[in-house]
Amino acid sequence: MTEQPEQIEQPEQTERAQPEAPLDWVSRLADEVLAEASHRGLDETIVCASGISPSGPIHLGNFRELITPHLVADEIKRRGIDCEHLLSWDDFDRFRKVPKGIDGVDESWEAYIGMPLTSVPAPAGSPHASWSEHFKAPLLEAMAATGIEVREISQTEQYRAGVYREQVLQAMRDRFAIDKVLDQYRTLEAVEAARQKSTGKGRRVNASAKQGKALTEEQAQAQTEAERGSGAATDDDGSGGSSGSGGSGAGGGGYYPFKPFCTVCGTDNTTVTAYDDDTHDLTYTCTKCGHTEQVNLDTFTNGKLVWKVDWPMRWAHEHVLFEPSGVDHQSPGSSFVVGKDLAPIFGWERPVGPMYAFVGIAGMAKMSSSKGGVPIPTDALEVMEPTVLRWLYARRRPNQSFDIAFGPELQRLYDEWDALSRKVADGSAQAADRAAHLRATSTASALLPTTPRPLPFRTIASVIDVTQGDEAQTVRILGELDPANPVASTDDLRPRLDCAERWVLGYVPADERTIVRTEPDAVLLGSLDDAQREALRLLVDMLDEHWSLDGLTHLAYAVPKIQRGIDPDAKVRDPELSAAQRAFFVLVYRLLIGTDTGPRLPTLLLAVGAERVRSLLGG
Repeated sequence: MTEQPEQIEQPEQTERAQPEAPLDWVSRLADEVLAEASHRGLDETIVCASGISPSGPIHLGNFRELITPHLVADEIKRRGIDCEHLLSWDDFDRFRKVPKGIDGVDESWEAYIGMPLTSVPAPAGSPHASWSEHFKAPLLEAMAATGIEVREISQTEQYRAGVYREQVLQAMRDRFAIDKVLDQYRTLEAVEAARQKSTGKGRRVNASAKQGKALTEEQAQAQTEAERGSGAATDDDGSGGSSGSGGSGAGGGGYYPFKPFCTVCGTDNTTVTAYDDDTHDLTYTCTKCGHTEQVNLDTFTNGKLVWKVDWPMRWAHEHVLFEPSGVDHQSPGSSFVVGKDLAPIFGWERPVGPMYAFVGIAGMAKMSSSKGGVPIPTDALEVMEPTVLRWLYARRRPNQSFDIAFGPELQRLYDEWDALSRKVADGSAQAADRAAHLRATSTASALLPTTPRPLPFRTIASVIDVTQGDEAQTVRILGELDPANPVASTDDLRPRLDCAERWVLGYVPADERTIVRTEPDAVLLGSLDDAQREALRLLVDMLDEHWSLDGLTHLAYAVPKIQRGIDPDAKVRDPELSAAQRAFFVLVYRLLIGTDTGPRLPTLLLAVGAERVRSLLGG
């Protein structure tokens, strides 16, 4: 496993003073929410909401829908103000299509398209009762690990229990007003769709290329799918869209914002053909099985409002003051935009709702074949401490896109996190960085678990790489890093030790793993000149007295200095010395692992062991 090249010694430089950072984005959004509550004259618990459709793997982009309201709600709680985070499971959404690459799922699941997600069976072999429960479970696990507390609501349970009966009746009563509002946006939506169709995929590829992230057409399509999330922004609005709802000009029945599921085949391939405002009798025909039925909305609960009406209705019902949404929800004619004019029909105003940007993945191409598909939060938590994952989202404004690294960049991420932690500890961190660190490591009610002895991730990973995951060997070597303060227990190294092991053994490609030679390279040793032999002799002779991470680091840089008569402790800017140090590192790497680069040399020496180092270096 190759790390960043060894850094040749440079003289210390004075860090330029930075201006004090402003309050972070979480504080500003919390201020905005509280100002909105004051503007509306509300004196009640503040409600921040997330809505997630468990239609498939809930990936790291969807996680932004959850953690953004969590952070804002948590900031409000820190101020001593009553606030709750509501997680609405959109599990009454229709099953749109059969996702690819899901274990235990084949083309037979196409029979369930159009049914509620709670009525679709889970993938074969799953311990869960339904499709929706299967995909909820990993997110709930990740939430527990990252300290995200919510009040869960199942939309299947809400609708089928009749919780929204009065709102459904109101929507049907006010359907002409709703249709008039929606009609104002249908033209805009059509124009936007036509524009996107005319510009094609190339526009997305070029836009990404401008950010230095050129995408293939396949990657661009994957990004588009991820940005759509549950697909709610493309739901029909009851006007006769793709899923077959009755609407203006559909079956001569006019516009209807309620969508029944057929009581025979269970799908929403239904067209409402009539509704009686006095009796609340509704007639529908199923375009899939041909069933026609009259039901009464005073008792019938096997259906739901179409999404663009459902969302603002729920804002009003739950008194939501804050709910973010993705790019798809905030384009012309989409649900969040339309909701501004529909929410007042239900006696509410649209909540504060910032748009959040795309979350990409770095290093996916090098993930092992066992890691198929788009990573979900529990995948990230295999290799990231919960505090590090929270920090990735807390440190950037919602409208800033960013990548989550699963490749070599992960080591740099841990370096940055450790550097920030040190700055926070010594009081030198900027205000916004301190705030992000606080939000990553704690909530209003608790501290998140952290690694008691956070040795550098890249060091741990290098040791695991060389030892092939042998825990006894790994612990022995890590214990030798600092002889004056040895690691007392492996518990002091967890969860970071486990994260590093899973990353090395599961994510680093086999051809990038470090393989220590079993026998000395006789050919290379025989070709060395006197200066190279002298350098190796100096290294071998002084191994024992420098046998610690700091000691070996000093020794590796000191050998070329000693050969040139330079004080080993001197800070020297000398291109010739730098070149000699570089050449010395390459020589040692070749003799130990047969490559020009590898793990940091001091770490590698510790991992190989003094006796074996002497043997391989000809000592």
